[in-house]
Amino acid sequence: MIPIKTESAWRGTSDCRQCGIRAMVLFADLNEHDFGQIHAPIDDMEYAQGDALYAEATPAQGIFTLRSGMVKLVRSTVDGRQRIVRVLRAGDVIGLEALAGARYDSDAVALTPVTVCRIPLNVIQKLASSSPRLHTQLMHKWQRALKDADDWLADMNFGTARQRVTNLVLKMRSPINPDVSVLFSREDMGAMLDLKLETVSREISSLVRDGVIKQLDKQGRIYRVNQPAGLSVH
Repeated sequence: MIPIKTESAWRGTSDCRQCGIRAMVLFADLNEHDFGQIHAPIDDMEYAQGDALYAEATPAQGIFTLRSGMVKLVRSTVDGRQRIVRVLRAGDVIGLEALAGARYDSDAVALTPVTVCRIPLNVIQKLASSSPRLHTQLMHKWQRALKDADDWLADMNFGTARQRVTNLVLKMRSPINPDVSVLFSREDMGAMLDLKLETVSREISSLVRDGVIKQLDKQGRIYRVNQPAGLSVH
C-alpha cells in the first residue's frame, strides 16, 4: 500500500451562514430554522497534499464538504494495487456512504492542499429528518456522486491509452476556465487510468508535441487546452 499521512489542521468552527461558497455546498438551501437545529460544532479543517481525511473500512463519524482543492478516492484491489476511483473538487461531498453504512468505502486523500467542513453524522441525520431542504440537497449530491462514479468508470477504464489520457485532460478542465486543465503526478494519473507511469508520460508528451495542450507550470500539472477538438478520442 502507498503510505498516506493523516495529519490535519483544525482552523476553528465553521460559520455556515457566511460560507463563501455556500451556494455550492450541502447547506446551500438551509434557512435560519434549519441552522438553529445544529447543536454540534462543524469543524473547519485544512489538509496538506498527501494527508488522508479518512481511510477505507474505518468507522464513519461524519461527512465532509470540500471548500477548496481536490481529493482523490482510492481503493485497494485484490492484488494489492491502489486505484483512484474518482477525484472530487470544490462543492463536492466526501464520505456520503457514511449515511448508509458504518464504514467508509475508500481512502480519501488530498491531491492538493484542501479545506473542508467536517459535519458530524448526528447533525446530518437530524437535519435530514427535519429539513426537506437538506434532504433534497442530499439526494442531489447522491445522484451526482453516482453519475460521476459511472462517468469515471466509463471514461477512465476503457479504451486505448490515448483515449484514457485525453478523457482525463478534458474531465479535469476548470469549471471556471475550461481552457485550463489541472492534472496530477504521473503516478496518480496512472492509478486513475490503470496505465503505467511511462505510458502516461508518453501520451502527455505527445499531446504537448502535437500542440493540443501547452504546459503552463514547471511541475507539469497545469495545461492550457489549445485544441479541444484534438482531444477527441481516436
